[in-house]
Amino acid sequence: MKRIYMDNNATTAVRAEVLEAMLPFYREQFGNPSSIHWAGQAVSGAVDKARAQVAQLINCLPEEIVFTSCGSEGDCLAVKSSAEFLRNKGNHIITTAVEHPAVLGSCKYLEQQGFEVTCLAVDGDGMIDLAELEAAICERTILISAMWGNNETGTLFPIAEIGAIAGKHKVRFHTDAVQAVGRVPVDVQAAGVDLLSISGHKFGAPKGVGALYVRKGTGLIPLLHGGHQERNRRAGTHNVPGIVGLGVACELAAVDLVGESTRIRGLRDRLEQGILSRIPEVQVNGHRERRLPNTLNVSFAYIEGEAILLFLDMKGVAASSGSACMSDSFGNSHVIEAMGVDPMMANSNIRFGLGPDNTAEDVDYVLEVLPPIIQKLRDMSPFYSERAAS
Repeated sequence: MKRIYMDNNATTAVRAEVLEAMLPFYREQFGNPSSIHWAGQAVSGAVDKARAQVAQLINCLPEEIVFTSCGSEGDCLAVKSSAEFLRNKGNHIITTAVEHPAVLGSCKYLEQQGFEVTCLAVDGDGMIDLAELEAAICERTILISAMWGNNETGTLFPIAEIGAIAGKHKVRFHTDAVQAVGRVPVDVQAAGVDLLSISGHKFGAPKGVGALYVRKGTGLIPLLHGGHQERNRRAGTHNVPGIVGLGVACELAAVDLVGESTRIRGLRDRLEQGILSRIPEVQVNGHRERRLPNTLNVSFAYIEGEAILLFLDMKGVAASSGSACMSDSFGNSHVIEAMGVDPMMANSNIRFGLGPDNTAEDVDYVLEVLPPIIQKLRDMSPFYSERAAS
């Protein structure tokens, strides 16, 4: 059976060049980079090189990169540690209704600790209102956290404009750029961000490694204590193979970022247009222009998304119904609900996340198997039967 992977927003395959670069650090170069002897020094330089590779991709200084275990840790470190560090200056945080659970969960925790959180609404395209954002800022506001690219719909927030507002009011600004880094150009200087979260496994590095950009002079209270690693910002023995892999993945992403993004955008548009032309009563979720080049979130009336995924899986197609971090939870996507999508449609949304290995043939295969799946499920749906009868 043909197997097609279109869930690259959840995770990606480790690139061959990345794996090859990592392997020596499991056996030959196995030292702890914090050790002062030859075995430690042999790998310390590799960590420094990776730090520079990550920094180059997002246009910052190497010393502004803090290695983490994943994007969620980066989000928690940015939000919770900033709040603790700035507690004496204020207790108000602004975020959005469509953030990753790591940000929303951190904000919920901070509310229990006495912080006040303003959660900005989004419109039907998943976009915030910049005027509403600025109006929400008060003298107690210490942090704004707004994601670069939405993990479910792909909608791209106007990060530079948000950064300008934050800078104007001297408010710290964090962005979850987990889905954006490696897929679209990311420049922390141009965007005016103070903190930015990265996750390696979203663009060809292994799982278990990420990074947090921390602008020079931005103070944090460490979440993890017990060591001096990462300039005392994140204790714990370095995951050297993963860090090396992240560095190589960043270097590879920078080689042809625009060209590859254009290619993948073409495949996504081919898939979107094919679905809209072949299947009636379909809705594309998210901004149609300002979105990640690889992401297509679409709803099919009268049926459930989980059933679509099961039938696609039987045809060898891997897709998802939203964030992988919430795959074992019940209820509709908080992102789709925040956009005001009709509940009938919200229950049937599917996310296709294209990646470097996808081809036009893959897209055409999905367009071949998907319409009969949708029709079969609709024929079984009482909601569709009622619609047909009326």
